[in-house]
Amino acid sequence: MNFLRGVMGGPSAGPQPSGTETIQKLCDRVASSTLLDDRRDAVRALKSLSKKYRLEVGIQAMEHLIHVLQTDRSDSEIIGYALDTLYNVISNDLEEEEQEENLPKQVDDLGSQFTEIFIKQQENVTLLLTLVEEFDFHVRWPGVKLLTSLLKQQGPQVQQIILVSPMGVSRLMDLLADSREVIRNDGVLLLQQLTKSNAAIQKIVAFENAFERLLDIITEEGNSDGGIVVEDCLLLLQNLLKNNNSNQNFFKEGSYIQRMKPWFEVGDDNCGWSAQKVTNLHLMLQLVRVLVSPTNPPGATSSCQKAMFHCGLLQQLCTILMATGVPADILTETINTVSEVIRGCQMNQDYFASVNAPSNPPRPAIVVLLMSMVNERQPFVLRCAVLYCFQCFLYKNQKGQGEIVSTLLPSTIDATGNSVSAGQLLCGGLFSTDSLSNWCAAVALAHALQENATLKEQLLRVQLATSIGNPPVSLLQQCTNILSQGDKIDRRGSKVQTRVGLLMLLCTWLSNCSIAVTHFLHNPANIPFLTGQIAENLGEEEQLVQGLCALLLGISIYYNDNSLENYRKEKLKQLIEKRIGRENFIEKLGFISKHELYSRAAQKPQPSFSSPDHMMFDHEFTKLVKELEGVISKAIYKSSEEDKKEEEVKKTLEQHDNIVTHYKKVIREQDQELEELKQQINTLKSQNEQLQATVTQQVSQIQQHKDQYNLLKVQLGKDTQHHNSHGDTFQMNGIQTEEVNKLKEELEEWKTKHELLQGQLREKDSVIEKLKSSQLEMGTEQSSQISKSGGLEHNNELQKELERLRSQIQLQSAEISKLQTENQKLQVMNATADPVLGHSSATAAQNSEWKGQLEQEIKELKSEVKALSEEKASLKEYLDSSSSTIAILQDEKSKLQQEVAESKKEQDDLLVLLADQDQKLSALKIKLKDLGVPVEDEDDIESGDQGDEDEDGDDEEQD
Repeated sequence: MNFLRGVMGGPSAGPQPSGTETIQKLCDRVASSTLLDDRRDAVRALKSLSKKYRLEVGIQAMEHLIHVLQTDRSDSEIIGYALDTLYNVISNDLEEEEQEENLPKQVDDLGSQFTEIFIKQQENVTLLLTLVEEFDFHVRWPGVKLLTSLLKQQGPQVQQIILVSPMGVSRLMDLLADSREVIRNDGVLLLQQLTKSNAAIQKIVAFENAFERLLDIITEEGNSDGGIVVEDCLLLLQNLLKNNNSNQNFFKEGSYIQRMKPWFEVGDDNCGWSAQKVTNLHLMLQLVRVLVSPTNPPGATSSCQKAMFHCGLLQQLCTILMATGVPADILTETINTVSEVIRGCQMNQDYFASVNAPSNPPRPAIVVLLMSMVNERQPFVLRCAVLYCFQCFLYKNQKGQGEIVSTLLPSTIDATGNSVSAGQLLCGGLFSTDSLSNWCAAVALAHALQENATLKEQLLRVQLATSIGNPPVSLLQQCTNILSQGDKIDRRGSKVQTRVGLLMLLCTWLSNCSIAVTHFLHNPANIPFLTGQIAENLGEEEQLVQGLCALLLGISIYYNDNSLENYRKEKLKQLIEKRIGRENFIEKLGFISKHELYSRAAQKPQPSFSSPDHMMFDHEFTKLVKELEGVISKAIYKSSEEDKKEEEVKKTLEQHDNIVTHYKKVIREQDQELEELKQQINTLKSQNEQLQATVTQQVSQIQQHKDQYNLLKVQLGKDTQHHNSHGDTFQMNGIQTEEVNKLKEELEEWKTKHELLQGQLREKDSVIEKLKSSQLEMGTEQSSQISKSGGLEHNNELQKELERLRSQIQLQSAEISKLQTENQKLQVMNATADPVLGHSSATAAQNSEWKGQLEQEIKELKSEVKALSEEKASLKEYLDSSSSTIAILQDEKSKLQQEVAESKKEQDDLLVLLADQDQKLSALKIKLKDLGVPVEDEDDIESGDQGDEDEDGDDEEQD
């Protein structure tokens, strides 16, 4: 507590004695009172004094207040007073009228010191987490505020305590689900402080469904039209996503990017936006940029860019980009956001190239943006944003680079002049009198040539008309002319800026392009200008220009193919040695990387400058300088022999590269041929399978035709033997015409058999019908037994008869099929009869007569076969119905057998009873005879009335 006494200072800083005594008494009362009401009143009094006497209450009462939180959990009112008092002591959010001018530093120290005292015992923070779980408003709300204040004062320490506390983060996440808006909103503020610069807590919060809840709150509050709550939710989302690849991936995988699209729906009337809406939309755009930032891993950025295109978010942003009435700062941030959404993503870049501004006639969005970039009346930040957008559009986009450069080539320039192209705008900016436009246009054009040797060569064809009557000059020559005359032209802005932009363009253009170097050296004024600039001792501002001139001269040496005799590598190095000196040249070359603005530009791709004068370097150009500085320094010190060796090595490498390229081309062609051959093989395989199936089918058909042909030949031999007297002609294969007659007789026999079978089947049907009717009519027991036994006999007979009929029908069907084949033979023989018997006119006539007879017989046979097949079908149907009838009868038979067995058992019982009665009767007769009573004969007894016999028997028994 010594440091707190030091903070209190001398008498002037200390409280009045009355206040100190009162606080002491209240603390004693809190500590010693046994009644809860007394303690509650004392804590309430401390709360009222805690703002005015913050230091005294904090020193004397903190331990007592913590004790109250531990012991009086049952009373929510005293807990609420204690939490409010601690909040007033720890928090620095004092009212303005209570603050003095010389107090802020002391206030900051007090809050931090009291927080340190409170969290020294980690159990205090854990206790606070349990209190925050309470649903009572008077406990939960002050608990949330106190915990937020602790995080503000000692964030990392409190974060660590909450992180190791069981379910600590989860308890705080429940605040977002509270139905009371004030607690929910303060919960968002608490989570903001909790998630600052702590990746572990950020991951836990994200996996506790924070994204879903926060997006729901933003939607409920009206998206960008919402109030301060939306702003707080967006700030919390930024904390969770910024520099946290795991949460970014979770956000994308959870399809939350799709839910961002409604944020950017703007209407036609964009006037009168509130300050809160501008703030909300600004934060929303920043949140999109967090997901697609160039500093993120390339794979994660690419997947987010694709998701934004597919869900329509990029289209929505482009709509804002082309809308009217949008505030300038929102438009600038939207341009920056679109830039990073399309950067390096070919699909998004292609879409952006197709976007048109709603003008008449429609113009591409790129052209409209470039018009803003080269217009000196536009705000500086907007021009920087457009430049960044253009750079991102061309980043790793050779297609887009080609489209931009093509607008400068002679064959594609619009002769009518009705529309302005991107290339024309860049040239206009390059040669305007505004130094910022010069720099922006030069950098934009350099990005159109970045890592694209083909376009560097094509750009050499661009010719510019300088003035009427003078011949056109190339773009390269015009750039060098402006560079050499830079001091003489009156420009607005920095004079150095224009030359730096042109030198960056020339360095990018000439690097890795020997043809461009040759064109540059072909102008005899260029090298003397460069050496003159490097050799002079100029001021600090000009040192940057000297360094870039040294870089351009070094590129002219390093990428020189020695095609110009006067400007070979060796001669240029000798020139440097004489005019400048190698050490001086290397020193001037090092000015670039040592410059402060160079270090700023190398940090991130987006051009962000505090003022137009600071726009000197481009991010991509800093990479080029880093790559070339070392190799140029080595090239300057190399001797001619080393150059020759290097040339030989280069030639060898070029030859090797040519060979490798040739073989790559051959391999590529072979791969294409292989693919084509594979496709051909697959098609041929399928065709082969089809042909094989066709061949198999045709072979079987041919075999059938052969068999038919042989049979017809045999049949034709039969017919010719029957109708022709010539033995050699009418006997074929040893078959006589008698067999035909035999077949006819067999047909007749089969017809009669069919008729007999039909009659038998009809008889069996009648028997079955009689059997059914007899079963229904039989009423008495004996008749039912007889019918059952008769039905059984009939069933057995019917089954046997059906089996016999089936075998006959099978034989008959075999005979029918045999007759059908013979019939087909006769048809084929008819078809082949003419060539076999066509040796004379007489035989031809006979053949025609035979043909008619054969056709007639074949027709008759066909009709008979058809009738037989119909009869067969009807018999089959009848057999099926008979089979079903038999199955029914078999069921009835089994039932009848069961009834017969039961009746037999009853008869046996009756027979036993009758036998006993007979014995009794015989004994009685004997007794009667012994007694002398006359006894009738058995026949008389049987013929008499059965009732009388019973009565006599009874009387006799009584006697």
